[in-house]
Amino acid sequence: MIRTRMTPLAPVASSLFLLLGAQMAAAAPQIGLPTAQSSSDAEEDRNELYDDLKKEERETPTSRVVRAVTPSVVFVETEMRQTVSTIFGARERTARGAGSGVVIHPSGLIVTNYHVVEGANQIRVSFEGEPDSHPAELMSFVREEDLALLKIRRPGPSTATENPRGRSNVGPASPESPGALRQTRQPSTFPSVRLGSSSDLMPGERVVAIGSPHGQTYTVSTGIISGLRRNVAVPNRRLNFSGLIQTDASINLGNSGGPLLNIHGELIGINTVMNSSAENIGFAIPVDRVRQVLDDILFPNARKVWFGFETEERGGQLFVTSVSEGGPAEGSGICEGVRLVSLNGVPLRDNESYLLESLQIEPGEVAKVRVAGADGEFDAVIETWDELNGQFFVDIGVKVSVERVNNNQETALMVMAVRPGSAANDLGLEPGDIIPAVRPRNHRSGFGYLLVDKGSLRTLLDRTPKGTEIEVDAYRDLNQDGSYHRGEQLKGVLIR
Repeated sequence: MIRTRMTPLAPVASSLFLLLGAQMAAAAPQIGLPTAQSSSDAEEDRNELYDDLKKEERETPTSRVVRAVTPSVVFVETEMRQTVSTIFGARERTARGAGSGVVIHPSGLIVTNYHVVEGANQIRVSFEGEPDSHPAELMSFVREEDLALLKIRRPGPSTATENPRGRSNVGPASPESPGALRQTRQPSTFPSVRLGSSSDLMPGERVVAIGSPHGQTYTVSTGIISGLRRNVAVPNRRLNFSGLIQTDASINLGNSGGPLLNIHGELIGINTVMNSSAENIGFAIPVDRVRQVLDDILFPNARKVWFGFETEERGGQLFVTSVSEGGPAEGSGICEGVRLVSLNGVPLRDNESYLLESLQIEPGEVAKVRVAGADGEFDAVIETWDELNGQFFVDIGVKVSVERVNNNQETALMVMAVRPGSAANDLGLEPGDIIPAVRPRNHRSGFGYLLVDKGSLRTLLDRTPKGTEIEVDAYRDLNQDGSYHRGEQLKGVLIR
């Protein structure tokens, strides 16, 4: 057997390894290997950085805009009934839509796009952080401008609220059941946005858009104004816009009707369309154009009451230009030339403020109008009429109401008042007369109009040119028995 001879090599090698290990340990700080001391220094540096970062201001101009404006932005939900054809025949279905809007007056007036609410049978709006939504009504609109004016409905004595999902919160809850649903009251005023100007906008200026794209409520996007005075065609809506603001702030489906804001939190536009064929291009209607449409069309068309006088703005003040004889203002002391000072205690600075305050009054309510004349200021008290009756009174000379007659079997218009010197007065109409139908002599079909409500009379007048002869069938209760029959029929011709 061959035996291996042992040598002192192993002990020597072990000594060398120990020596090299000691040298490497001594050299470690010099070649940058980590040590317990350097790790502690790095952690201390990190902590100092965090302390410095805490001193940085988290709030930015954009976040301040969002905090200021979001309470006045609403999420708009709509329902509409549609008739669709199927293999089983026509069937009715309910379609739902959504968009955005912004409150422009504390009374609950909202501006949005008309296409957001077009054809809606029901409109509800909700605010961020509130579990309940509010019913709203379409006051007026201009399809060509894609603008609409909504108003949150005035609450009754108590309102069972309904949340956005359509579940009613009924109450009141009993003290023994603190978790039960409670009856709540709708607020009487709402946060409103401040209107800015679009006359001094600059390309490159920072802007903020707030809305509900794709149903994601109260989404914020930022960007700049990337162009001004853009002309945009929207074929699917058969609209052609001019003078729009172009922005790269994200505007998507659901942002429609929401506000475009400058960095001061002022409304500079209403978001309306996006360019689906390009990225980061959206458009908004300039606020100066919105103001003009509000003053010229939306406010006047939305007003429900008539005071019986006409006004004109001169030099920043509002003056009465005419008073209708037999109208609601007659006998109140208001006459041509007096200056309007306030309406129900609210100062009237111009025609816009007058129209805004008029929207807060319901037909039949008493309004207190403070006026200034040659003998000083005084308060005139006026029992208002509805706006349609104001139009009828000025146009053909009648104030009417909708009545059920002959044991509630028929609906017709009843004459409530006749204006002296008017076409209705010349015809011989009197208060109490019933008018169920009329027929314009130039009507192509030869058929008449059934006057079942005020809207049918308005439609007739809108479609009938001035000077048209209108055959009128009227009934007068000659024997005072409360009914109207053929023997009491009166016929005549009213010249519009």
